[in-house]
Amino acid sequence: MKHVYLSWSELEELVSQLIFKLNTPYDAILSITRGGIIPGGMIAEALKMKEVLTAAVLFPENPSQRTTLSWPRFVQFPSDDRLRDRKILVVDNLWYRGRTVMAVKGRIEIAGGYPEIAVLHWKKESSVFTEDEPEHYVQVTEDFIHYPWQRIDDSDYRVRTEPIYS
Repeated sequence: MKHVYLSWSELEELVSQLIFKLNTPYDAILSITRGGIIPGGMIAEALKMKEVLTAAVLFPENPSQRTTLSWPRFVQFPSDDRLRDRKILVVDNLWYRGRTVMAVKGRIEIAGGYPEIAVLHWKKESSVFTEDEPEHYVQVTEDFIHYPWQRIDDSDYRVRTEPIYS
């Protein structure tokens, strides 16, 4: 698997490409934490949208408890009245297995809303939802994408070799 390290400039370009694919206007943007927060904010700014909602969805962390049928836990989610009869753009950085975005999409539909999924990267071959796909995406990839906002830890540490200021 290839590792791709995106710069902020590359991220801006991807978000710009995504914006031109959108079926505007929307009543609200729902950003999925954590990966959808920055792209969702950038899209909201570009479209001059004021209503930006968030969703936090967790699946079991213990691999022995996690299956493709694991039930999601919605830690944070807008109330049904914020979604009912509204066109909602759901934003995340990545559709990997698809469980998180499809859980969010399903919950919006149950509330009576009309969700559209927008992601920067779609891992089509890794998705467990073979009959579904995001309505809007920029790239199909199986690469491991490192987004510029992600936490730097020992496994993903790049040292600047030149000083920032001379």
